[in-house]
Amino acid sequence: MEKLPASTGWLWVKQGFGLFRKQPGGMSMLFLGYMFCMLAVSIVPVLGQMLPVILVPVFSVAFVQGCLHIDQGKRVLPSLLISGFRKPAFPALFGLGVLYILMAILAIGASTLVDDGLLWQLVTGQLTEEAARAAIPESRLGLGILLAIVLYVPAAMAFCFAAPLIYWQKTGLGKSLFFSFFAVWRSLSAFIVFAATWFAISIVTSQLLAVIFGRTPLMMQLMMPLSMILTIIMHCSFYAAYRQIFGVPVDESKTVSLDKPND
Repeated sequence: MEKLPASTGWLWVKQGFGLFRKQPGGMSMLFLGYMFCMLAVSIVPVLGQMLPVILVPVFSVAFVQGCLHIDQGKRVLPSLLISGFRKPAFPALFGLGVLYILMAILAIGASTLVDDGLLWQLVTGQLTEEAARAAIPESRLGLGILLAIVLYVPAAMAFCFAAPLIYWQKTGLGKSLFFSFFAVWRSLSAFIVFAATWFAISIVTSQLLAVIFGRTPLMMQLMMPLSMILTIIMHCSFYAAYRQIFGVPVDESKTVSLDKPND
């Protein structure tokens, strides 16, 4: 894994837009299918709040696999949604989702050390809107959010490429986190540009709609499909980053495991 210049982060974003333009319909249908599945999972008794988060790595495989199909000149079909549920990848991907939610709980829970639990109460919906407005000005919520971010960023680096590494490279959970973390670390400047570019795109897009349509119901109606499209393109951009760092994936049957040396 070579160290990449900062400008590479902008290149990944451009390549993400390019991938989406080749099959916008197929990728959009894939995302709509994903949203339907998440809605169905969310109504499961007891686990309905946690399962959608735990299954994010499982379903994320569908989007990178869709990008691979675009690279290979194949059609992107909704059937790709079940890609992450296949063995042997599913147990590790599910474990990755469990670890993801545990790290999020740890990061937000740690914020209680500085903000008296306000961020935790906001995230878990324990405060009413009126109570939150009254509590925030007198709180140290900013410090709590900052602490949660500081703790979560290293975890996010480890999770970044873990799912496609598990699926395509057949790595175990621990090794996928290890390879992902150091892939991001070695090209950290590129990922900072990548994140900053997407942050700028989201801010500019929302502000532009607000200027044109005002903060009206029409603006919110337009924001929903636009947010969906940008989310899909972001997935395509992550695939572009994976492709440059780890190489173009091959068919699952021909994938070489990183756990074992080549013969």
